[in-house]
Amino acid sequence: MSLMRMNPFNTLLDLQDRLSRVFDEGNLLRRSEEELGLSGWRPAVDVFENDDAYIIKAELPEVKREDVKIHLENNRLTISGERRLENEENRQNYHRIERTYGSFSRSFMLPADATPDQIKANFRDGVLKVTVPKAETAKPRSIEIGADEENIESKSNSKNKNIKVEPSK
Repeated sequence: MSLMRMNPFNTLLDLQDRLSRVFDEGNLLRRSEEELGLSGWRPAVDVFENDDAYIIKAELPEVKREDVKIHLENNRLTISGERRLENEENRQNYHRIERTYGSFSRSFMLPADATPDQIKANFRDGVLKVTVPKAETAKPRSIEIGADEENIESKSNSKNKNIKVEPSK
């Protein structure tokens, strides 16, 4: 048996996300727990950046490309979709179902230096990769340090001429 380290902040973030989804749904009294997404699943997501872009990778095993939607509104990128149970009529023969099925939704606020009109997404081997390019001004660049031309001129002049300094009177 291996020990697993618990991070209480992840638990709090998960709770916050679930509560946000509950209150975003509206009309809470008429919805079941399943409809509110409390029993649904949340795909694992990696969010990172490089010099050129922000990248979001979502694990979506057994989800078809047609069942995934990406929506952008008010600088919020939302990935949503559904993972379906493959043979619902044979469900009675299952001894145990631990994988979760149903709808999912994950939202991310884009940073100010993102370029939302150039977002690209691809789906391969059950992984959705969304690339959000950074604005040109946000990309790191090297700045060459030039020689100070004034200092170069004064040094070359002092080598060629004898300058006498007279004490002030």
